Amino acid sequence: MRKLLNRKLLWLLLIPAAAVIVYAVMMWLKPKATPAEIPTVEVIPVTTENINIYGEYVGRIGAHQSVEVHARVEGYLQQMLFEEGSYVQKGQTLFVIDPTVYRARAQKAEAILNKARAQAQKAERDLNRIRPLYAQNAASQLDLDNAVAAYESSRAEVAVAEADLTQARQTLGYTTVTAPISGYISQRNADIGTLVGASGKSKLATVVKSDTVRVDFSMTALDYLTGKNRNVNLGQRDPSRKWDAFVTVTLADGTEYPYKGYVDFADPQVDPKTGTFSVRAEMPNPEHTLLPGEFTRVKVLLDVREQAIAVPAKALEIEKGGAYIYVVKPDDIVERRFVETGPELGNKIIVERGLAAGENIVVEGFHKLKHGMKVYPVEAGTVAEEANPGEE
Repeated sequence: MRKLLNRKLLWLLLIPAAAVIVYAVMMWLKPKATPAEIPTVEVIPVTTENINIYGEYVGRIGAHQSVEVHARVEGYLQQMLFEEGSYVQKGQTLFVIDPTVYRARAQKAEAILNKARAQAQKAERDLNRIRPLYAQNAASQLDLDNAVAAYESSRAEVAVAEADLTQARQTLGYTTVTAPISGYISQRNADIGTLVGASGKSKLATVVKSDTVRVDFSMTALDYLTGKNRNVNLGQRDPSRKWDAFVTVTLADGTEYPYKGYVDFADPQVDPKTGTFSVRAEMPNPEHTLLPGEFTRVKVLLDVREQAIAVPAKALEIEKGGAYIYVVKPDDIVERRFVETGPELGNKIIVERGLAAGENIVVEGFHKLKHGMKVYPVEAGTVAEEANPGEE
């Protein structure tokens, strides 16, 4: 009986102990809850800078001056006194037309003038003789009137002869064709011995002044309104503004021309057929790199945003409701913030409102974020450098 009681007591002690052991084992085998992993994101600080906003257009280079050289008198070309494609000075002799006929006409006009002058001198002497005779009643009033008329008529003939001589000499001068401006001359349009005329169709050559060139292009009415909103009047320089609407062009090899030009004319009306208006800029061309007639790509400075904020386009999350960006607060909590965007410049977008200088924004890893989430921010590029360490 006593043994039976001891056995029951032993079982009563073993059962709770076994239960405790089983519970401990189950708790040990149960998976442990791990803390949620904090995502790593790349951030950059928001900074401000002066941002240039450009417009790009297709333009055409034109000479600052291009003057056609024409024959002004009829005759045969005798001489050509220039090298085609060379630089000529204003007033330099280019062509000589046979002057024989025109020289003879000038000599004839000069002889007629000398004859008229001689007759005028005789008429003046006759008048000087008749006046004292008339005063002494030795000559009649008719004699005096005839002498005065002869004198005045001879003077008029002198004036006519002088005008004829001037015209003849000027026409003779047209036989020597000179350069109207300084510049580069084209190839000749008439050979030596060709009969040229004064009809205006006898084009001999063209002189082009290209030390300064014009760049002609067209802008849209929207560009005009954008400029007006920023108080930018193309073709007019504002002394109160720190910048001017300068122009740069691209050369045929794709490089940018080193000199800048400035818009000096904008058409005050829009072409209803194209919806554009003509704009012209002047640009220095000292080395004659730009050739009149060639097409080029024109870039015009339309605006300068002072102390503006520009962020990488990849940092923005675009939805139907607008554009959002993730901002990391000082406690490493992200805020999904709505921002108002402006013009796009390459791979950057101007943020008009919603960001302040000094804030940190997420540029990589924001697709896995939610508003209010805690993150581990690192400087942009750090993760890539750790994944691909450079060789020492």
